[in-house]
Amino acid sequence: MRTLQNLLVIVLSTYVVATLAKETTQDGFDARKPYIVYMGELPGAETSAMARHHNLLVQAIGDEEIARASRIHSYGRTFNGFAARLLPHEAKALAEEDSVVSVFPNTMRKLHTTRSWDFLGLPIKLKKGNAQIQSNIIVGVLDTGIYLDGPSFNDTGYGPPPSKWKGKCVKGDNFKGCNNKVIGAKYFNLDSNHPWPGKLSPVDDEGHGTHTASTIAGIPVQGASVYGIAKGTARGGAPLSRIAVYKVCWPFNGCSDIDMLAAFDEAIADGVDLISISIGGHSRSFWEDPIAIGSFHAMKKGIFVSCSAGNDGPSEGTVQNVAPWVTTVAANAIDRKLKTVVKLGNGKRFSGNALNTYTLKKQMYPLTSGTLASNKSENSYGNASACDSSTLDADKVKGRIVYCLGSSGQDFTIRRLQGAGTLMTQYELEDYAYSPVIPGTGILVKDGIKIDQYINSTKNPMAVIYKTRTVKTPDAPDIASFSARGPQRITPNILKPDISAPGINILAAYSRLASISDPDWSPAAIKSALMTTATPINTRVGGNTLGTGAGQVNPKKAAHPGLIYDITVDDYISFLCKQGYNSTNIGILGGKKNVSCSDYKPPRGTDGLNYPSMHLHQQASDTSVKAVFYRRVTNVGYGSSVYKVKLIMPKFFSITVTPSTLKFTRSHQKRSFKVVVSGGTPTAGVPVSALLEWDDHKHSVRSLITLYRDPS
Repeated sequence: MRTLQNLLVIVLSTYVVATLAKETTQDGFDARKPYIVYMGELPGAETSAMARHHNLLVQAIGDEEIARASRIHSYGRTFNGFAARLLPHEAKALAEEDSVVSVFPNTMRKLHTTRSWDFLGLPIKLKKGNAQIQSNIIVGVLDTGIYLDGPSFNDTGYGPPPSKWKGKCVKGDNFKGCNNKVIGAKYFNLDSNHPWPGKLSPVDDEGHGTHTASTIAGIPVQGASVYGIAKGTARGGAPLSRIAVYKVCWPFNGCSDIDMLAAFDEAIADGVDLISISIGGHSRSFWEDPIAIGSFHAMKKGIFVSCSAGNDGPSEGTVQNVAPWVTTVAANAIDRKLKTVVKLGNGKRFSGNALNTYTLKKQMYPLTSGTLASNKSENSYGNASACDSSTLDADKVKGRIVYCLGSSGQDFTIRRLQGAGTLMTQYELEDYAYSPVIPGTGILVKDGIKIDQYINSTKNPMAVIYKTRTVKTPDAPDIASFSARGPQRITPNILKPDISAPGINILAAYSRLASISDPDWSPAAIKSALMTTATPINTRVGGNTLGTGAGQVNPKKAAHPGLIYDITVDDYISFLCKQGYNSTNIGILGGKKNVSCSDYKPPRGTDGLNYPSMHLHQQASDTSVKAVFYRRVTNVGYGSSVYKVKLIMPKFFSITVTPSTLKFTRSHQKRSFKVVVSGGTPTAGVPVSALLEWDDHKHSVRSLITLYRDPS
């Protein structure tokens, strides 16, 4: 059992302009755009994938020299495909080839804490056996690279990399090599439309990848803080695990589809146990989505893939990374918030929201407003009350704290004019903190009005902004305002996100969960354990089940789930057939020749998949609810057990479960049941939830049931 718990915590692009003068003028080479041509499984050993790619390009383009120059990169370590610069009619011709699953344009995607693991109840110290197991886990991180010199990646006490590791450590500018903690590092910058102008290297130029990697598997660092704020022991969820870094995101450019798919190809072949991705973009058909494609091939190899749900909340329909074989993780708050206090000269105090790391030297500073600090120039453009850049008089700002309407980075302007600090207004304080470049904080508009009244009611208004401190929040966990929400539109009857975790993607530390004994757990089994044991989220604070999924992950309980909902590769293929994907594409993807959807038993029920949650997405015109879900659970407990069903549901619809009792006589035994949901439709645009729980007095195996009807 401790084995299970440990693993839980756990092109080169050649654009030869000089030799392509003829093609540039005659063929419109500059008009070519990068596309990905995805071809599913690798061909047999008798066929060279790269040669096949070249032949396809020659056939589509009609000129061997242009075809050779157009190819950007060939994928060929774990799946088949290539990237090339194409004209639209060439992309269309390639898409019609029998050996091609999909052709889609390359796009740029965007990137989406110290106490989090304590909040989840994970211990810092590990037993000796657990430590040995954890040090054999390899976590692949697709992000902005890594800064290796940080204390979180010290390899003191580590032995050599696990024997299963087949990857490399690529050196580069400001990156001299790996160690026995960070055992692999590669970078990908294949898209010549968005080349990195600096020197190529796995080093982290932004900090996002370093933060993500340390959150997943950083070793404990005592006394960590941000200039004394939120002091504690910083550590990853699986602190003894090894890290392999795949840099796919670059400053100013973002994260290219071509690079991400190349990183998946490498990471799977390198031997990682899990892949963590805090990157996203608009949801697309699975075979036009590099994360869905790469994670499908990872799943087939038993590699668990965890993705962030996105940061475009709280609007509905914003959730990203929705493939059912991916674990999609929302962000929730923990039991700690940051509080920044402003004190006025009259003694009144106001609480603001910021990560203000500065300690002002004086007890009080002169206080003014953007309106009073205006340069009163008719030629200036902007709003002085909002402290717009060209509207303020430097002499009226210097040495003062300035009150500004709105919150749009006024701290940069006030710093440039040598102000002492800034107060910025917000209609609602965010649940995440902005770090100003000078002493400052966001305050509520209603408090700003009172501050402005004070400024205009006294001859010498004064104020001070105190350094941020942490306060306990008893209502945690609650969903983060920025965390993306469902419903998703690709497969509407699959609820996404799946679960939530503190921060953006802290769950990424959960590795390829090994079984209690034999065989190894599949990625779907891991997801099931995490979802069915999750802690319900406080939806009273700006959230609902479209944003929280099953709830906040509970690692200790997930190590002993009792029952799991498993999903095989064939189950996913049947599901894709139900979703309308054609037999040719599915056959190529599945690595089987002459596969037809008719070869697979049609999946039953509303969703057609053995998913741990159950979801019905209705049209606005629907007037009643009728959904049927077929489920199969596997006993992963010890010996015999009897589970009885419990239901919590709203009054206006009913749920029937058949049978209502599941009896198991041995471990790994399977049992099936049917769930029928019927009744009146929910209010349009308002999700409604029920809870199905299997209980044997030792385990509570919970499945969320949600209904959602589109607004009219």
